[in-house]
Amino acid sequence: MTKTDWSSWDELRWRRRLETFGNNDAAVLASGPNGEVGVVCQLGELTDKGRETTLALGQRLRYLYVDQLGYMPKIIKDADMIYLRATPMSRALESVQQSFWGMYPSSARTASLPPPTIITRTYADETLFPNEGNCRRFSQLSKAFAQRAADRWNESGEMDYLNSLISKWMPEDSKRVAVDSHPRLSGIMDTINSTLAHGPKTRLPSKFYDTKGREIIDKIGVEEWFAGFKESREYRRVGIGSLVGDIVSRMVGNVERRGGDALLEIGGEDGNMGAGRGGEKEIKFAMSGCHDTTLAAVLSSLGAFDAEKWPPYTSHIAIELFREETAPRTTPGGEDLREPVTASTAHAQNPSPRSSILGSFRKGNLASEGFARKPLEEFNADEKEKLKGFYVRMRYNDRPVTVPGCKLPGKHLEGDESFCTLEAFKSIADKFTPRNWKEACGSNLDEPVFPKEVEPAGT
Repeated sequence: MTKTDWSSWDELRWRRRLETFGNNDAAVLASGPNGEVGVVCQLGELTDKGRETTLALGQRLRYLYVDQLGYMPKIIKDADMIYLRATPMSRALESVQQSFWGMYPSSARTASLPPPTIITRTYADETLFPNEGNCRRFSQLSKAFAQRAADRWNESGEMDYLNSLISKWMPEDSKRVAVDSHPRLSGIMDTINSTLAHGPKTRLPSKFYDTKGREIIDKIGVEEWFAGFKESREYRRVGIGSLVGDIVSRMVGNVERRGGDALLEIGGEDGNMGAGRGGEKEIKFAMSGCHDTTLAAVLSSLGAFDAEKWPPYTSHIAIELFREETAPRTTPGGEDLREPVTASTAHAQNPSPRSSILGSFRKGNLASEGFARKPLEEFNADEKEKLKGFYVRMRYNDRPVTVPGCKLPGKHLEGDESFCTLEAFKSIADKFTPRNWKEACGSNLDEPVFPKEVEPAGT
């Protein structure tokens, strides 16, 4: 609704109720198990339990980065030091909103706080999850690895065990449980996990929760969906490389201080890009609402997902940038920066069945071209020197994980292999970061789908 001069917009509060078919095709309201008519979700939306757990994730992030470390401010008057992004799926956006609300509740935001900026993309440009629907080469590769899993497991003893448990509930046209049955084994896993997360009133028959059966389903699902990231550099490049490249370039841009950390995309008054509305000089914290496949793809591509199970609901990765106190840090104009830098990216995975880019945007003299997106091999000596004294640590569900290539001498903080040098981390990520993702997605369509030999991740 608008005012009569059309210069500004009012808000309209409304409530939604879902309608469905009743007897004789009569229109009736969809309702919950106790007759609730105002709390029913569409497929793929965030449930109330999902809102509860993502809010709690934000509260944990506040406890760590605000209360314990004192890194983020206790109260914010704007959010232009925070990079927020979500996929086009509604549950991802809601997850970001809830996590941000948990990290900065109303008591920690001034009354004049302008609306935070949340970056989104169209499905055709989305790299915040492995985009099989809009990347032809990745679609080829993912289908090939899925078929390999089907060939390996469909007639196995493990699959026979699963069929002894649950095949009687399969549809008549697909009675045998299989990797590629209908529903697929991964879809059955989604349903099992969803019902476990939402209480006894959503439960399937008890056979679906057999401990051994769930372990088999999880093992096969992880192999089907994520083995390609561990074994194929091209799979990593077209599946998740663009996102990893964005994360690394934001960290390098934070070090470089030329706006390459996405400050310009976040800041600026309505209708314009620019610096932070509160005078911010950098992005201090980044949070992206994504999916279980995103998390496992990132970890697998960096060699940090060995022997892991499918990511539980509301899982997250924190990718943190640390600076040694002795490491120099200045703006392009020579201003010395004394405050510590920690660029944390928390990827919140949403409780629902499975379902930046740092563009070259520049305006006026807000920023000059830097080296954040360049491959390390193209850095000159001065540019490499600027990365010295900076370290990257990844935590998966609050547990530090180690990248194999960072274990080598000189590639990590002395005494702790989980603190990878920024230079080493970027070098590893560069190996599967595409220069042009869409071009890579349309390339090699007539080439073999499997590499001649395994190309280990994280090295």
